[in-house]
Amino acid sequence: MMIDNIAGEGRRTGRIEVICGSMFSGKTEELIRRMKRAKFAKQNVEIFKPAMDTRYSNVDVVSHDHNIINSTPVRNSEEILSLCAGHDVVGIDEAQFLDNSLIEVCNEMAYRGIRVIVAGLDMDFRGVPFGPIPSLCAVADEVTKVHAICVKCGALAYASHRLVKNDAQVMLGEKMEYEPLCRDCFQKAMEENHLNAMSGNLFDGVN
Repeated sequence: MMIDNIAGEGRRTGRIEVICGSMFSGKTEELIRRMKRAKFAKQNVEIFKPAMDTRYSNVDVVSHDHNIINSTPVRNSEEILSLCAGHDVVGIDEAQFLDNSLIEVCNEMAYRGIRVIVAGLDMDFRGVPFGPIPSLCAVADEVTKVHAICVKCGALAYASHRLVKNDAQVMLGEKMEYEPLCRDCFQKAMEENHLNAMSGNLFDGVN
């Protein structure tokens, strides 16, 4: 996390900051914190989120701890570029749900002198790199990896384990659908899922 003072917020040039990690790791919380600091420093800020993310609100960005900041829902990355004029700081939440054009859009905003703060999952429920986040990490000026706590053993969480049977990469959910796990517990959970799937297939074959 950044510990710079409020006065320093006003002297930032165009840049890309990525906040990534598993679910329940505080990504949105950190995004909101940085946006509020920039606003307190008298900067013109705007935050965007994918229109599909309606878990807590249709228009607001809401953290798991229920901190709220007003946002503008967008259907694709290009909309952000068309709406960013006049802003010093642009925040983007749940960026893994946006298209890969987000990388070019964020670079363009940074070259225009805008500070871009992006928050999102870096891996999906299978532990596979998710959407544009990994590529954004590569071009970012700063990457902050945040961690939840593994619900099984208390270590730092590595990935988001899906608790319900659904193979779609994109599935909105909360604590009933996902849990944060460390690398070891995640591997065990994935092996258990595989064994359960094999058993199910064998059972179906008998019938």
